[in-house]
Amino acid sequence: MRKTGHKRWFMLSLVTLGTILCYLTRNTISAAAPTLQTDLHITTQQYSYIIATFSACYTIAQPIAGYLLDTLGTKVGYTIFGLMWGVFCIGASFATGWKGLAMFRGLGGFAESAMIPAGLKSVTEWFPDTERSVAVGYFNVGSSIGAVIAPPLVAWAIYIRDWRLAFIIVGIFSVLWAAGWYFTYNRPVKTKSLSREEYLYITNGQPEKPKVEKVRIGRLLKQRKFWGIALPRFLAEPAWGTFNAWIPLFMVHTYGFNLKDIAMFAWIPMLFADFGCIIGGYLPGMFQKAFGVNIVVSRKLVVTMGAALMILPGMVGLFGSPMVAIALLCVGGFAHQSLSGALITLSSDMFDSNEVATANGFTGMAAWTASTMFALVVGALADTVGFSPLFAVLSVFDVIGAIVLWVLLKSPEEPKLVTQEEN
Repeated sequence: MRKTGHKRWFMLSLVTLGTILCYLTRNTISAAAPTLQTDLHITTQQYSYIIATFSACYTIAQPIAGYLLDTLGTKVGYTIFGLMWGVFCIGASFATGWKGLAMFRGLGGFAESAMIPAGLKSVTEWFPDTERSVAVGYFNVGSSIGAVIAPPLVAWAIYIRDWRLAFIIVGIFSVLWAAGWYFTYNRPVKTKSLSREEYLYITNGQPEKPKVEKVRIGRLLKQRKFWGIALPRFLAEPAWGTFNAWIPLFMVHTYGFNLKDIAMFAWIPMLFADFGCIIGGYLPGMFQKAFGVNIVVSRKLVVTMGAALMILPGMVGLFGSPMVAIALLCVGGFAHQSLSGALITLSSDMFDSNEVATANGFTGMAAWTASTMFALVVGALADTVGFSPLFAVLSVFDVIGAIVLWVLLKSPEEPKLVTQEEN
């Protein structure tokens, strides 16, 4: 691997940094939620409206972002979206109530919707098939790193000034990253510093595909393989939305955590989510070697493993210890990010490079539709039935999603695999 060069890994590091800042923007509000409830007199249900507004705008914008990235290209498209989420993050610091926060987080949701489609598109451009799941795992780890940084950052900002400072800091860094992305990123064919050996390694490792027509959204949505990815993502995403938006409030309401406790413990499940991103990226290759399956089946196995592990955080209500709760949420963070990375990477396996961002945008739209709906459910029920039954429901969703994946998604390689085994 060293002989081929490392430029693709440098490009991946840019993608990962963008993911970190995007999720830091997203998780700043969840880490600040207990303080916001006091300072701005926001109820749990009003907080759910803020989260749902973000999710709804993110949902609507997913296919738009995917289409614009396929049209404008990863370089220009992601620059525009990165600048926007940085500016809107700074804008959130000027909010004086839940409606102002909802407006700026909604605008932020529109801008942040480009993160996954852009990341996947850049991986499709820069990596051979055999390395894509690992690459997706590494850029997806940024989502958890952002969530890890948010609680201590918010606690520090509140300590030296107030919660608004955290939004300003993250917004400024996001704008600077977007500028750096524009002046640094390019496709392999336009990157002068890319060695010929690495260029050939990348391009020879990508399947030759016939020249295809412009993306046709109607045709895309009629394909079984699209729904084979979209429906499992619809069922899985509420868990991640809940982990990102509700863990601090869950620990405050259920176990009496204060700001110091949140800074010390609320980030730990996201650290294990980091491990899930990285290890989950290597698991498909390990399953291929261990079981002799093709790449699509290996990703299905990763999703199935993650869904099985998600049963554990569903049992969080059975224990009264906050440390046990944190441990179970750590398992959930690892499990979800493992299966999420596999589901996201499946788009690059099943769709051509000219339509992968559009396809991922629409599967992301399905995912965030569910996340939006579930955020409203949490807001309506958390103060009455508590959080524990809701975590149990999330576990059931993931198991059903794994079943749907096996039923609907068929790889062109699978019949070939059966023939080889029979021979």
